[in-house]
Amino acid sequence: QVQLVESGGGLAQAGGSLRLSCAASGRTFSTYRMGWFRQVPGKEREFVAAISRSGGNTYYADSVKGRFTISRDNAKNTVYLSMNSLKPEDTAVYYCNADIHLPSMRSGNYWGQGTQVTVSS
Repeated sequence: QVQLVESGGGLAQAGGSLRLSCAASGRTFSTYRMGWFRQVPGKEREFVAAISRSGGNTYYADSVKGRFTISRDNAKNTVYLSMNSLKPEDTAVYYCNADIHLPSMRSGNYWGQGTQVTVSS
């Protein structure tokens, strides 16, 4: 298994940027495909981005293509989500997920605690 701890959430203005980090514990981080999901009240948790084990392949939801970038540093056991050109509709709780299925983007069984991102107009 893997334990995930997120950081970097907070407040941003529309058009601004934030970078989320997800630090993993355990020696097998590089064996996991990683992803980011987000959820707002009244809606189901939705896929945002995913990255393959080596970092060579990335996937994005249409709503964030061209604005968000997922990356990973296996030496640091960390996956990142760089968010640019933020919009108020990006406001959500963002969750890191390990062992996501590709290319279906079905979530894996390991989740971070979630971090709040709030974008004001």
